[in-house]
Parts: sequence; structure tokens; C-alpha cells
Amino acid sequence: MDYEIMINSIPAYANAAVYTLYLAFCGIVLSLIIGLSCSLILYFRVRYLSVFIKSYIELSRNTPLLIQLFFLHFGLKMEAHICAVIALAFLGGSYMAEAFRGGLEAVEKIQIESALSLGLSKFQLVIYVILPQALIVSVPSIGANMIFLLKETSVVSIIALSDLVAIAKDIISVYYATNEALTMLVISYLIVLLPISLAIWFLERKVKYAAFGN
Repeated sequence: MDYEIMINSIPAYANAAVYTLYLAFCGIVLSLIIGLSCSLILYFRVRYLSVFIKSYIELSRNTPLLIQLFFLHFGLKMEAHICAVIALAFLGGSYMAEAFRGGLEAVEKIQIESALSLGLSKFQLVIYVILPQALIVSVPSIGANMIFLLKETSVVSIIALSDLVAIAKDIISVYYATNEALTMLVISYLIVLLPISLAIWFLERKVKYAAFGN
């Protein structure tokens, strides 16, 4: 192992890690918005839109991210950065929709009927009764999907974006230091993902304790 190459490559990996986190953040935020919107449409069985949403979820979940990136970048000629964010949001939105839908369906019908009998509007029903309970149930799945999307950013190097994988490829091609580059890649992903995984685990425990007291 050439430790000099590994040490000298730290700034490049650090910059790539920041860019990877930025792409993941944009994709996750958009996927949360898409997922919540889709799950509410399915939950309330909005005519016509429900069919469209179901088709989107099946298409997104059954096509690889790599193919989606190729279609957006080479087919629709989108800029690489925008293409990566859209692809992550498109893929993540379907997984988030399923996570939110599981939480929505866990809300007991009697609570909904009680809220309606008190005169709450549908908007108030969603904001004050359904969503708070659904989010508690959905937190573990949402956290898992966030980690999944972070790891999926490793694919975006295929469209020439300077993420962590792209930096590793560059070091291998220039210095032929395969072991060193891959070791730094693994370390970089651990540094990025481990704190986020721990934060999500801590959030799950806090939410569970707040909801159930154990």
C-alpha cells in the first residue's frame, strides 16, 4: 500500500464527498416531497391520478438508476448535474411513497371517523390526525431509503460527475493504485454514511420513545 498516494488524495476525496452529499440531499428532499404527495393521492384514491401514480411507482422501482441516468443524459440531453438529481428523486420518490403509504394505512379508521365526527375538514384531518401518526410509523423506512439513495449516488460517475467513485477511478487510471484508491473509497463512504446511519437510528429511538414510551 502506498500511503503517500492515499494521504495526497484526501482533499480530492473530501471535495467529492461534499459533492456526493449535496447530490444526495437534493435527491432526498425532492423524493420526500414526491413520495408524500403520491402516498396521499393513493391513500385518498384520487380518481385518474391514482392510476398514474401506480404506473410511476412500478416504472421507477423496476428500472435501474443507471438506465434512468442514460435516458435523461444521453436521450433527453439534460445537464449531468440536473440529470443526477432528477434521477435520484425519480427513483427515491417511489420508495418514499411506499414508506409513507405504509404509515398512512397504519392509522386506525376509528380515529379518522372520530375526527370527521368532530367537524374537522379533510385538510385538518390530514395535518392533525393522519400525518403525525403516519410519520411515526414511516420513520424507519424513510431512514432506510435515505441511506439507499446516498449509496445510489455511486452510479452518477457514469455521466462524468465528480463523485467519490469518479475520484477513485481517476486515481486508478493515473497512478495505477487500485488498492489505495478503493481503500480510500471505502473509508470515504464509511465517514459519510456511518454518522447519518447513527443519526437516523437515534431519531428512530426518540420517535419510538415519544410515541410508545419505551
